[in-house]
Amino acid sequence: MVVAEPVLVVDDLVVDFPTGDGVVHAVRGLSLSVREGQVLGIVGESGSGKSVTALAVMGLLPPGTRVSGSVRYRGRELLGLPDRELRAVRGRRVAMVFQDATTALNPVYRVGWQVAEAVRAHQDVSAREAWRRAVELLDMVGIPDAPDRARSYPHQYSGGMCQRAVIAMAMAHDPDVILADEPTAALDVTVQAQILATMREAQRRTSAAIVLITHDLGVVAGMADEVLVMYAGRAVEVGPVDEVYERPRMPYTRNLLASRPGVERDGSCLAPVPGPPVVRRDPPAGCPFAPRCGLAEERCAESEPALEPADGRVHRAACHRAGEPMDLTVPAADGG
Repeated sequence: MVVAEPVLVVDDLVVDFPTGDGVVHAVRGLSLSVREGQVLGIVGESGSGKSVTALAVMGLLPPGTRVSGSVRYRGRELLGLPDRELRAVRGRRVAMVFQDATTALNPVYRVGWQVAEAVRAHQDVSAREAWRRAVELLDMVGIPDAPDRARSYPHQYSGGMCQRAVIAMAMAHDPDVILADEPTAALDVTVQAQILATMREAQRRTSAAIVLITHDLGVVAGMADEVLVMYAGRAVEVGPVDEVYERPRMPYTRNLLASRPGVERDGSCLAPVPGPPVVRRDPPAGCPFAPRCGLAEERCAESEPALEPADGRVHRAACHRAGEPMDLTVPAADGG
């Protein structure tokens, strides 16, 4: 069996934000890769570094941010590219669906015009041809009466329709990679299912690799091939979705799975992850999750575990106790 080469490779990515209170270590040595047609889900609590990773790949971090490591698209290094060269890749070959579609769209321009502008950004076509393509894209993502609704303003769209419009913009050039940052946030279950179906259709048409960033583990279970769990700016567990969900090897992953509604466990209450997330201006010397972990030992406070094979070659976890099976029904910590 021949395995396709990754279309996007992130290697040892580090992102630091200097502030008046010290340096915030937003991403700490993250590595990932995604192949054509593959869906990689990235999950974790707010502040774990998921969205910052996507913005680093796109070259959209604010001035003054310190970024190191490597981001390669089909072998070409993107970090450090001049803006003009990066713009030739960004939006055309690597596209992004932003977290809040209602703010991603400009309220003073018609939706169809904005999609048409995305088309003209990388294609030498007339305004008429760009408009025709915009209507085609809006129809493709399920906007009803696309020729008429293309003339509407964003405030005349529902949240789900705005999200579809942003997906249409991302699909404008049949990209090889789509970074989707919380594409179903704040949407009801029915609309969420429609948006995910739209993304599946987009992938079917383009064979794009998708990096799906979300808090919703159910969305990842239904759509992703592999999952990467982030905590305190780094990957703490990576592997095929079924293996990670059925046999988690990192207590943080176990806690996330146990906190999902519908997971069978004793009692009727949810099991939230105990304690606050680590402050990344001054991370602890050991495992960042140790203060919140009910399985922590002395060695957990002394050294941070590396991401190493935990169950075969493709399932990896960053935990000193990764070789031990995790029981989803066991509380994460006293009082948790």
